[in-house]
Amino acid sequence: MSLADKIFKEMCLDILENGVTDDAYDVRPVWKDTGKPAHTLYKFGVVNRYDLSREFPILTTRPIGGNDGTGRNAFDELLWIWQKKSNNVRDLKSKIWNPWADEKGSIGKAYGYQLRQIAKYKEGIFDQVDRVLYQLINNPMDRGMITNIYVHQDLSKMGLRPCAYETTWVVTGNKLNMTLKQRSSDIVVANNWNIIQYALLLIMFSQVSGYEPGELLHVIDNAHIYDRHIPLVKKQLNRETYAAPTLKVNPDVKNFYDFTVDDFALENYQHGENFKIPVAE
Repeated sequence: MSLADKIFKEMCLDILENGVTDDAYDVRPVWKDTGKPAHTLYKFGVVNRYDLSREFPILTTRPIGGNDGTGRNAFDELLWIWQKKSNNVRDLKSKIWNPWADEKGSIGKAYGYQLRQIAKYKEGIFDQVDRVLYQLINNPMDRGMITNIYVHQDLSKMGLRPCAYETTWVVTGNKLNMTLKQRSSDIVVANNWNIIQYALLLIMFSQVSGYEPGELLHVIDNAHIYDRHIPLVKKQLNRETYAAPTLKVNPDVKNFYDFTVDDFALENYQHGENFKIPVAE
């Protein structure tokens, strides 16, 4: 069993046994196929740690990041947000963001749009991504290496409010660590998808700034399982698990903006078969 599998199972059991329901409230999400409210069982303040020096934290109970077991769809989406800093779904290979895009393909002032906004510092003008990369090399003990894309004045102009919205970067010795702050996490659909994305981001930042990948600390304010997903969670809890695969990253890439999805490969990724998941929007 991979560490990611162990953490996922313990988190799901905790939500199933100790979570609270929002059945008595009006909720925003609806089921795509029926249009009926999509209620959840949830917990507040879930915190998980993933040591990237031990393994790449991907689930093995089903393929994550795409049906083909390569993770490419998740990796491509990460590059779309953090490297291209795009807010247009036409720059993205998968169709997962299409429901929140307008007729021109834009998701508004969300995600990549916020990361590319610039600010003036004494060292020069940087966007959020480039500022962190600069500080990691030039001022690694800075306690303010933070990105944040939850910009209140722009929320009404976003196709979807960001769920994973803040990162904080901390260097310990020769290791780079990151905290990912998430206001809301759909445990079945998106939780491990986001984990492998930000684990990859930490690995990429480490490689181009000269550090070893350390820990990814994931803080979730509302960790939820949708009511129609509960049988799927129980199904996963009873599935066979496997050892974690190895993520191979092209060691020749020294500039963050030179990475492509072809520079990443999951080796020996054994996983259970995928299954259809009802979608809440």
